[in-house]
Amino acid sequence: MKTILTLIAVIFIGTVAMAQDTTKAIKVETVTVSVNLDTTSNELTKTVKTGTEVARLYMFKNSRIKKELSFSTKKSKAKMA
Repeated sequence: MKTILTLIAVIFIGTVAMAQDTTKAIKVETVTVSVNLDTTSNELTKTVKTGTEVARLYMFKNSRIKKELSFSTKKSKAKMA
């Protein structure tokens, strides 16, 4: 009985929701803006640094933290009986 009443309520609410008249057209004003590309000679000339700097690239995020947290002690090793 409960399932039948629930099914009827769902169907009734669905038909009422579909019967709503929402055909109001909303007009939106569009604005066009032109873009000017201004390139100057200062932006085209770039200085190149010549130095020997070392950068490390880790494959995984937080790899240093994971490496330090994955330590093992002598007591955590298995003992042979």
